[in-house]
Amino acid sequence: MAEGHAHGAGASSKRLMWALVLTTTFLIAEVVGAVVFKSLALLSDAAHMFTDVAALAIALAAIKIGERPADSVRTFGYRRFEILAAAFNAVLLFLVAGYVLYEGVLRLFAPEPVGSVGMLVVASLGLVVNLVSMRLLASGANASLNVKGAYLEVWADMLGSVGVIGGAVLIMLTGWAWIDPVVAIGIGLWVLPRTWMLLKNTTHILLEGVPKDLSLEAVRATIAAVPGVAEVHDLHLWGVSSDDVNGSVHLVLAEGWDAERVRRAVLAQMNDVHGIDHAAVQIESGPAGEGEALGHGRIAHP
Repeated sequence: MAEGHAHGAGASSKRLMWALVLTTTFLIAEVVGAVVFKSLALLSDAAHMFTDVAALAIALAAIKIGERPADSVRTFGYRRFEILAAAFNAVLLFLVAGYVLYEGVLRLFAPEPVGSVGMLVVASLGLVVNLVSMRLLASGANASLNVKGAYLEVWADMLGSVGVIGGAVLIMLTGWAWIDPVVAIGIGLWVLPRTWMLLKNTTHILLEGVPKDLSLEAVRATIAAVPGVAEVHDLHLWGVSSDDVNGSVHLVLAEGWDAERVRRAVLAQMNDVHGIDHAAVQIESGPAGEGEALGHGRIAHP
């Protein structure tokens, strides 16, 4: 593992730990508030807060496990655990949103009295906790799908807290108890499309799809343009985690070219043009399948 990556993982671990402590502490208070003040909106927010706690705990565990080096069994190491963690968080969010939507519809037909003042106080405290947690996680959200998953859950919960605050104020002014389940349903509907995107991205990586921002055809064209390359086939691009790219390709050499020289040129172009720093290049000196010579390479970062 590169020193820069390890340093970034360490910083993310500390931020995740602080966010986890804050969120867990407030989760307990919000569950108590939901029960005492009979608020489905607060319960919805508490459910999202619970998934925040789970997401943060799993994200932290994923970073720790992902730092373990490769061994004779896990030759790519344990970095894919972060993708599994992000996928689990997405599934958990889907289940929570489904429950909230179901309960919200039931409450619409049978509204219950809500303690709006207590609901307002608890939601306001929750908003503060969410904002602090978001600030802690923001810097790592673009570098890791795992941290991004946790960040999105905290972000969704922050907007949920805003919705609960608005609902509490309206209930105080109007006395309309049905506002509480409407807010809960709104939170659930808002979360679903973002959760779908997270699940879509993690599934794409687990299925070893072409990494984001890369085009298979563009990479193929770059390789084909290297002097000495007569044919490109069996090109594969995939990522083990959210921040790495791996590739493999078979090449047929043009007549008279040195295999090692062409191989190194291809590796350099894959890295310089497309950021693919871990690739296997198989050189074939004749028609596809004849006279194969295997070459692997990784471009070392300065």
